[in-house]
Amino acid sequence: MKRQYRSWSSSVIFSLVVLLQSAAWAGDPFRVSDPHNIDSKTEKAFEELFHQGNYKAAKETLLEAEKNSDSDPLAYAMRASLAYTEEDYPGLNIYANKTLETAEKLKETDPLRSNIYIGVGYFLQGSYIFKTEGAVQALPKLQQVFQYLEIADNLSTNDPELNLIKGYLELLLAVNLPFSSPEKAIERFQKYGAPPYLVDRGVAMAYRDLKDYDKSLEFLDKAINQSPDNPELEYLKGQVLRLQGLKNSNIATLQESITYFDKANEKRGQLPKTLLIPLDHDRQSATDEIKQMQNPKS
Repeated sequence: MKRQYRSWSSSVIFSLVVLLQSAAWAGDPFRVSDPHNIDSKTEKAFEELFHQGNYKAAKETLLEAEKNSDSDPLAYAMRASLAYTEEDYPGLNIYANKTLETAEKLKETDPLRSNIYIGVGYFLQGSYIFKTEGAVQALPKLQQVFQYLEIADNLSTNDPELNLIKGYLELLLAVNLPFSSPEKAIERFQKYGAPPYLVDRGVAMAYRDLKDYDKSLEFLDKAINQSPDNPELEYLKGQVLRLQGLKNSNIATLQESITYFDKANEKRGQLPKTLLIPLDHDRQSATDEIKQMQNPKS
């Protein structure tokens, strides 16, 4: 459960900002109409982090983006996400605060994105408090997150950027809380969220945690087809295949999971240490599980 929560927490944070290469205007990765202005360095970092899965390159690009005095809150949200991944919690706190401060400056020129990223800033602050003080102390920040996302929703209820963020939060809650409806959350996420590959990834993770591995793999394949060079997606597919293989006691499926772990390993230079450790662990575990199935009495 701890690993699942960590994976979901990371995914929520990482998925606050993404790249949609088919956008009508290159500066806005979310919208095919009514684009909003995002600087080119931040846009490049989107591509490197979310489409290519290249954490090292994205961090270098974001360092350049920070030199712009009018940096978009997206850039700081991405820096916070990288700090979270690196377990740099003081850095997470710094960039959470910068996300919030920069979002406040957008109130007059872009109230929709201002409220979205004020909510994101509070989420990132809550993530810092959760890691350093505990879940109970972080709860007030979660209330502020939903407060500002609701304001944004009143401004533009079908906005794809807003619905991507809300979608991941709703899926997180729906999968982990009793008496919730994951199917309704999934349906809304698919209808209003964008870009498609990030939506497909989120749905795949939801079905993984619901232990519907066939559905999870169906949506993972869609995400991989749209982002074929992203080693993080290869790792996720290996993870789901391993879970499916264990559930069905199927050696062939476990062997297939190792194939995808190896594909992710081919680009391990792009991934942070905090992802490489579980990747190596899962691959070794799959190898050990195959041996155990082949020799159950040994």
